[in-house]
Amino acid sequence: MTTPKEILLGTLEDLGRDDFEKFKWHLKNGSVEGLPAIPVSKLENAERTDIVDLMFDTYSINTFEVTKNLLGKINKNDLLENLNKTIPEPTGKSGND
Repeated sequence: MTTPKEILLGTLEDLGRDDFEKFKWHLKNGSVEGLPAIPVSKLENAERTDIVDLMFDTYSINTFEVTKNLLGKINKNDLLENLNKTIPEPTGKSGND
């Protein structure tokens, strides 16, 4: 069975270098309303596997919502559609519950 982290890693691996840098730019700029930005110091040299861990540590059950939002912002609608087909339903509580 594929884990949520493996699903996210697969999505990030499908981003080219420029798109990956744009994705990280949105993470550091807090582009998702109501959710925190990830500090630049943690992102600047981060590889895709590091980003997966940072996103799950920062966003918890909201990680896939953040990912979908950012994929839309960088116009990667094909990856957004693929992710919508493969992501598990969120479980647990968010900080807003």
